[in-house]
Amino acid sequence: MHDDSQSLIAKALRKEPVTRPPVWMMRQAGRYLPEYMELRRQYGFLERCYNPELAAEITLQPLRRFPFDAGIIFSDILLPLDCMGADLHFREGKGPQIDNPVRSAEDVDALTDFEPERDLPSPMEAIRLCRQRTDKPILGFAGAPFTLACYLIEGGGSKTWHHTKHFMWSQPEAFKKLMDKLAVAVGKHLQAQINAGAVAVQLFDTWAGALSREDYLEFALPAVQKVFSMVSGAPTLYFSRDTQCFLDFYPQVGADAFALDWRVDWTRAQQVLGDVPLQGNLDPIALPAPPEIIRQKVHHIIQQAGPTGHIFNLGHGCTPQTPISGVQAAIDAVLEWDWSKVG
Repeated sequence: MHDDSQSLIAKALRKEPVTRPPVWMMRQAGRYLPEYMELRRQYGFLERCYNPELAAEITLQPLRRFPFDAGIIFSDILLPLDCMGADLHFREGKGPQIDNPVRSAEDVDALTDFEPERDLPSPMEAIRLCRQRTDKPILGFAGAPFTLACYLIEGGGSKTWHHTKHFMWSQPEAFKKLMDKLAVAVGKHLQAQINAGAVAVQLFDTWAGALSREDYLEFALPAVQKVFSMVSGAPTLYFSRDTQCFLDFYPQVGADAFALDWRVDWTRAQQVLGDVPLQGNLDPIALPAPPEIIRQKVHHIIQQAGPTGHIFNLGHGCTPQTPISGVQAAIDAVLEWDWSKVG
């Protein structure tokens, strides 16, 4: 068993001094890599997720190509819903779709309880395989309850989350029961990944930014707090997009560290959140920019973040259009940084 405790990412999460920040990228395994596209032609999306050998291979692909400091296990936030009774499909050109959306209190009651090792062993097995095959730390992850509820109620993606908000406001008790049920499932899922060897776990609350401050406080925050109260043994990170308006609620979340999207100002985040590790936050659409622009942006973020408690990352995930050269340029800019030489 190799020791992750002296890895750059472990040191950053403990706020220990490092000569440069560790770097990994959300969605670093995926559609911008030709080796991933080769597997995509051979296997369906859910097969790639549910087969531990394939999931491990996809996790390791970017670690072979780039000098990242950590990998994140290849999986999908919606897999627990598939195990709880959602009729989940990934259809070409349409993204995730749930053919039996939750729209009533009865639908909430019909969702089954989730036990990760029994119902969804593949991510944990993939983590164990990766641990055998690389010295790089491996991160686990899950979707936050509100974000999962969005897909579960809409039946897919949305720009407005109309059905989700209608359910939330018209049936608030049923919605809160759903959030509680999802929080228990997600907490168990994160803990199982830590038990399998994940060096840290990240909770993705991608769509929480669709909420007002009041609705976030009433509906999303309590479920996130419940998730983190169930998780121990490794650092936890919380990520959401478009959440600058309720950044001041973050100290109540219960996470050990926070991943910031590219719209969040570092100085304000540090003032509001205090002495906690922060991750981020290059705009992923900057990766097609000229290398010198990428370098300037990366160095600006590192300079703002300071010499301790920073993990360099994007402000959201790599897109299918992300150029390999842009990823390499960003990593190079991080690798050339040296805090011992910065006046």
